[in-house]
Amino acid sequence: MALAAQLALALPASIPSPLPEFSKISIGPLTIHAYALCILAGILIALWLTNKRLTARGGNSDMLWDIAIWTIPFGIIGGRLYHVLITDPMYYLGIGEQQAHLAEIPQIWLGGLGIMGAVSLGALGAWIGCRKSGIRLSAFVDAAVPGLLLAQAAGRWGNWFNQELFGAPTTLPWGLEIDPSSYNFPAGLPADTLFHPTFLYESLWNILGAIVLIGLDKKFKLRRGALFCCYMIWYGIGRTFTESLRLDPAEIIAIGPLALRVHQWLAIGIVIAGVIALVFVLGKLRGQQADPFYLPGKEPAVLAAAAEATEATEAGKASKVGEAPASNASEKTQARSTSEPDAEGN
Repeated sequence: MALAAQLALALPASIPSPLPEFSKISIGPLTIHAYALCILAGILIALWLTNKRLTARGGNSDMLWDIAIWTIPFGIIGGRLYHVLITDPMYYLGIGEQQAHLAEIPQIWLGGLGIMGAVSLGALGAWIGCRKSGIRLSAFVDAAVPGLLLAQAAGRWGNWFNQELFGAPTTLPWGLEIDPSSYNFPAGLPADTLFHPTFLYESLWNILGAIVLIGLDKKFKLRRGALFCCYMIWYGIGRTFTESLRLDPAEIIAIGPLALRVHQWLAIGIVIAGVIALVFVLGKLRGQQADPFYLPGKEPAVLAAAAEATEATEAGKASKVGEAPASNASEKTQARSTSEPDAEGN
């Protein structure tokens, strides 16, 4: 008990935020923002785990990169568009009497990537990549969603470096310190106010979700997009909770007696859509044993057979082209031998 008491006293009574100078590193004219590094770390973690899972299902690293070059740019653009158009359109577009901040729209290192938009548009990029790679989109997303959750977990630490997207004031021992001079610090509150570390809540929830989804996949062999449906349910539940705590600006939409942030309504919608889609997919899978990974006609055996047939056809054409001159030469020789007298005949 004495040791536990000493450890409790040694633990900090709050979570400090990093000093502003640690949020970016300047190397000559180059400035590297911690937010961007967190996003990059998340992408690398997702690629690593997705590669392992995709390879185990019959794919390979080349397929992953062919899909990633479409998914990642689409996801970043979608995440930024969501933040600009859904989260804070008045600030960026100057709706009403506010001044527009159009120049800040491409400055993603300052923060502001909406995961809902990133997943939505990223899925379009993944579909394009899957079509080019010859694998089913459902097979890819089922392999990718645990890594996606880990990417989101890493990306949330960028909010910690930027001192943004924190929750309401709290007296809990893990309350988050925010620099009073930060433009994100709510006006009218004491400088020593602590806030809910919603970035930490969501990061831990996403890490736990990745573990849960991998466990579900191993036990039930989820396929045809079923694991992606589970991701929608898990993420939506966690986001609904964290959104109920956050203080950052967001559109409030009232439906009946409920007035919730737009992100909460969307998160609830994601949960409902995930449940409906999961029931539908599981119903379609009942009694089916096959788990197709490749698109029809893109299976390795089919492609190999097609390649062999093409080679055989080309070889046949080449042999015919090669025989023609020999045949002509023989005919000409025979013609000369019958039409021209030999030397003894003269």
